[in-house]
Amino acid sequence: MDNSDITKHRPEKSLLAPLKSSGGRNVHGRITVRHRGGGHKRMYRIIDTRRDKFNVNAKVIAVEYDPNRTARLALVEYADKEKRYILSPLGIKPGDEIVSSRESIEVKTGNCLPLRHIPQGTFIHNVEMVKGKGGQAVRSAGAYAQITAKEGKYAHLKMPSGEIRLVDLDCLATVGQVGNIEHEAHTFGKAGKVRWLGVRPTVRGSAMNPVDHPHGGGEGKAGQGNPHPVSIWGQPTKGYKTRNKKRYSDKFIVKRRR
Repeated sequence: MDNSDITKHRPEKSLLAPLKSSGGRNVHGRITVRHRGGGHKRMYRIIDTRRDKFNVNAKVIAVEYDPNRTARLALVEYADKEKRYILSPLGIKPGDEIVSSRESIEVKTGNCLPLRHIPQGTFIHNVEMVKGKGGQAVRSAGAYAQITAKEGKYAHLKMPSGEIRLVDLDCLATVGQVGNIEHEAHTFGKAGKVRWLGVRPTVRGSAMNPVDHPHGGGEGKAGQGNPHPVSIWGQPTKGYKTRNKKRYSDKFIVKRRR
């Protein structure tokens, strides 16, 4: 894995918070997400996804690794000496200056401004879905969305999935593509490296006994047997759509990703 973009290997202590591993268990202690457990202990990095320190220039001090996400983090220092972490855009480096504003400012990598002031075709990331809530979409390594049109009070955004969605023109977004684009080509090389990340082994349901999985049992090698494959809890899987058909946000989807 190429770590040449990382310039600082010790996190900023003032921006760290404790992070407790759940092991895939809910508040009742029951496993609701399988194959979680073990792994290296981590600290959470407090990230500024809102970018709400407006019209104050910030200087990029360092680009850092974050164990909790695929993207890199950029440590920035504002003119009043306050430090914050932001998602590191592609091509940003120590010494660069960035700014966030609700007015029209220069459209350059790392700057944060409303969609109404960003030209069509520009690559953006860390996009707000609700004004003032902070960036929720397009935050993983190498991701970017594109403004394809502006109509009324909405912008048409082409998301990384291919979906075209309406987003309010007053919502903020950061200019540029998320960095660490090599993440997609990363290979782990050995099983132990996946265990360091807290991922436990996965066993096929058809290799289990009937008591352990609906696909289990049968003499010798047997297929899963169900007319539709199901999860360990009996929920249909492999292509079964679980999205609520009456979901409120359907009206904002212009074109589905499929």
